[in-house]
Amino acid sequence: MAESPPVSRSTLTLDDEALCAGLVTLRDYLRWAASEFHLAGLFHGHGTDSAWDEAVTLALGSLHLPWNVDPAVLDARLLPMERLRIVTLVRERITTRRPLPYLLGEAFFAGFPFSVDERVLIPRSPIAELIESGFAAWFPEEPPSRVLDLCTGSGCIGIATALHLPTSDVDLTDISPDALAVAKQNIQRHDVGARVRAVLSDVFDGLAGQRYDLIVSNPPYVDARDLATMPAEFRHEPALALGAGSDGLDIVRRILRGARAHLADDGVLIVEVGNSDRHLEAAFPEVPFLWLDFERGGQGVFALAAAELDAHAASFA
Repeated sequence: MAESPPVSRSTLTLDDEALCAGLVTLRDYLRWAASEFHLAGLFHGHGTDSAWDEAVTLALGSLHLPWNVDPAVLDARLLPMERLRIVTLVRERITTRRPLPYLLGEAFFAGFPFSVDERVLIPRSPIAELIESGFAAWFPEEPPSRVLDLCTGSGCIGIATALHLPTSDVDLTDISPDALAVAKQNIQRHDVGARVRAVLSDVFDGLAGQRYDLIVSNPPYVDARDLATMPAEFRHEPALALGAGSDGLDIVRRILRGARAHLADDGVLIVEVGNSDRHLEAAFPEVPFLWLDFERGGQGVFALAAAELDAHAASFA
């Protein structure tokens, strides 16, 4: 668990001091925080999907307790400093609209914790389900030997893949040195440096001569209209990791154009394009994108085999 931010009494009002005196147990704070989040009309979409889930995540995270903690702890009395910490985080979440993972310095993805801050996108891709299955639909007998996580951000997709597939070597690439600094922190955090490396690269430009069995990417894909209407929480995430032109496909087009040169003959390309899936199908109506379904929700992730990239190379040129 990442370190909790320091608590300053100067950030609390007299009403908050009285609140901390009146709310005693963890259960008290969960009920109060959920009510405050609901009244504030917060957007929930960075690891939680409701005011209650956000309250639970905030309180447990600030107390360094696991999500599956014994429910008996709900009636435990909190220390004064613990009460102040929760109230401070709730107030900051509401007033700044910073996503909760940035406040806690941590987000969970595919079952693992990752360090995050405003230099990287908060992990939330449905690709986590594919990682947890070991990409078995495409590699039923042996896992991919070499994997590329393109536009890696925090490194969550590639590092989680390495953790679930202990025989795979993984390259993490990003155009942002700041993002790669966070990815390197997560490589060290999960002790996968022997199999995972971080590479500065503008899409494929820094990968000359490299080939992979699996290329997986959650690139920038938000179109201009969606970007302009996103809730305030998204303004704290790096714009470089979100927007990608009028139709959201500026980076995806480059991926489709360059992927085959870096993919093994029996390899596969998996890319998330989210709500820009409609733009992609309109731009390439002749390409048989395989759109994937997810048990836990999510949309706009396609797969293409190397042979399909070959067959439609002219469309991507």
